[in-house]
Amino acid sequence: MTHHASVSKSLFVKLKKMYKNLPHEKYGNIFPKALLNNRDELYLDNGSRIIIATAQGEDAISGNSFQLIHLSEMAKYPHDVQEEIIATCIPALAKNESSAIIIESTAYGYNTYQEMFMKAYRDKESVWKAHFYSWLAKAYIQQFRHTFDEAEAWFKANNNGRRMTYEDLDHDEKVLRDKYGATYRQLMFRRYYIATNSLEKFRREFPTTPDEAFMETSKSVFDTAKIIERLQHVIPPIETKEVYDILPDILKPYVNKNLFIYHLPKPKIRHYAGVDVASGTGGNNDYTAISIIDADGQQVASWYSNNIPVYKMAEIANSLLRFYNYAFTAVERNNVGLPFIEKLFKDHGYLNLMKEKIFDQRGKRKMQRGFTTTRITKPIIIEDLKQAFELGYINIECVRTLEEMKIYQEDNKGKMGNKKGNNYHDDMVMAMALCVQAMKQAKYYVDI
Repeated sequence: MTHHASVSKSLFVKLKKMYKNLPHEKYGNIFPKALLNNRDELYLDNGSRIIIATAQGEDAISGNSFQLIHLSEMAKYPHDVQEEIIATCIPALAKNESSAIIIESTAYGYNTYQEMFMKAYRDKESVWKAHFYSWLAKAYIQQFRHTFDEAEAWFKANNNGRRMTYEDLDHDEKVLRDKYGATYRQLMFRRYYIATNSLEKFRREFPTTPDEAFMETSKSVFDTAKIIERLQHVIPPIETKEVYDILPDILKPYVNKNLFIYHLPKPKIRHYAGVDVASGTGGNNDYTAISIIDADGQQVASWYSNNIPVYKMAEIANSLLRFYNYAFTAVERNNVGLPFIEKLFKDHGYLNLMKEKIFDQRGKRKMQRGFTTTRITKPIIIEDLKQAFELGYINIECVRTLEEMKIYQEDNKGKMGNKKGNNYHDDMVMAMALCVQAMKQAKYYVDI
């Protein structure tokens, strides 16, 4: 299956050419004979058949059983059918050890394919196995030999006939050389390509890492290159067995499922938290997100869930925030945020909540707990988060937060939010933005 009928046809022609070029006469008993050979299928006398389909065409998967399913250029399938195609393919796969679904694609933005690949690339427990081939692979040297020769000749012509040395390298080239083992010939090719095109085009066509392949620098509010660099150095959450015995009982069932702890609290150290509350109805609905940082800006914990009701979430948050030295917390007031604040403050006696100043109808200023996001305040707190992250004032460890930041965009009307589509959320971004606001106020209404 491919993204377009003409591409499916082209691949099928190549496949049939390979079948035709098999040594049928020499090994007549080995290769099955074709009983039916047309533009849509190849049917063989051993009962097997090969069919082609397109992502936007008729359903060719349901009702059949396949030994092998090949989804080509899946990232280019329409966004709204990618998840459905995977859901249809899995039950249609033959139930034996050698059956397989193979998905190959160039990167094409942030979509279901990107989510599946990056989860498989980072998560050892994924049912998919990720393979990534960067431009530094040996195959590229053979494929682009002529261009490599051109690049070397170009470099020599501009450097008195000498080849590239380490002293010629800029910062990015030194990273490629030292960290990824790039040869000088490859680096000359890179510099030559950038000189004739652009750095952005090179990264898109010849990525070094999967993150670089999927990056859409021009669309994200945040600096995608800095996000990708940070993703290379995040620390994993502390293992469950190492924190289980010291956590409050109410938090124990959620460790490394919803609650991720990167650093334990240190005595007498102030902590700051941001909470974006959701209704907890599950499905593709919004998540309740919590981010916690210490006084130095180091992220120490994160939480996300979308199936826990508000009253229960208030109880959990109370224990988590108290565990982190009664963290000074900014809660978004919008929607279910207000009842969450009321339960946290009145039912659980949590006092260390950020307050905002507002005017009442008589023109008098008063304080209210929580933070109200509006078309005016939201861009401000996102800009504060952008500055804090990109200038290194905070150190984010949560991979989900960083992944959400990659797709956080501003549309042509100035509205900010996540890229549209199922499974795209910005709750962790908002939680971290609120966290930064709590840190900016740097207040504490309790003694620790």
